[in-house]
Amino acid sequence: MKVYKPEWQCTFSVNEGAEESANWKERVAWRLRAIADRLDGVGRTLKVNCHVSPQVSQEEMDTCLGKGFEVTQQLLTQLAHQQACEDVMRNAKAELFEQNHQHH
Repeated sequence: MKVYKPEWQCTFSVNEGAEESANWKERVAWRLRAIADRLDGVGRTLKVNCHVSPQVSQEEMDTCLGKGFEVTQQLLTQLAHQQACEDVMRNAKAELFEQNHQHH
């Protein structure tokens, strides 16, 4: 009797610059990305490498990436909210945040 065994693989990486092993073409591409970031003045360029086997559709991959960025947005929003609350507390109750506050 034949045994059927599903096999799959997914590699996913996000880079912000050329890796040590990058060839000259990759290094030039990253220099161009850095120039574009400076020209735009805001944001940062990330390169997403994703290899899925068996292959999934571009639409499915885009959906997954979109969901990942939604989670990132939620996490950053939570952090911003926490920081805003801490800033209010620092202003309202500065004595609680003094670094050199000594107990007697």
